[in-house]
Amino acid sequence: MSEAEPPPEARARVWRTPAGVALCAETDLADPGARSLVLQIGEAFFHGFLVRRDGAVAGWVDRCPHAGHPLALELDRYLTPDGSLILCGWHGAVFEPLTGLCVGGPCAGGRLTPWPVEVRDGMVRTA
Repeated sequence: MSEAEPPPEARARVWRTPAGVALCAETDLADPGARSLVLQIGEAFFHGFLVRRDGAVAGWVDRCPHAGHPLALELDRYLTPDGSLILCGWHGAVFEPLTGLCVGGPCAGGRLTPWPVEVRDGMVRTA
């Protein structure tokens, strides 16, 4: 990082992305599986992740509704070991992978913020 470049925590963030941005091939996502993505939108950055489960793909803003932290403690480690739920590594909240509903932990009943994505011609894209 150069002296002119601000540290990651000081960089501006955005919470939405333009439609039609190619993210990855659907086959790049394990089933079940998850993948972190950071997109630069102008001078700001969007942090999100994709989840694939039972053949369906969902996108989520990488921000826990309980404390505002990114969910994964390690790159791409969003799912519980059995792949059945999304896990917030900071406080143990668990979420349904395709609905974002918090089914346990400090934000039970809350939801992850959806990131609209779609699979078209084998490619996951922003919607």
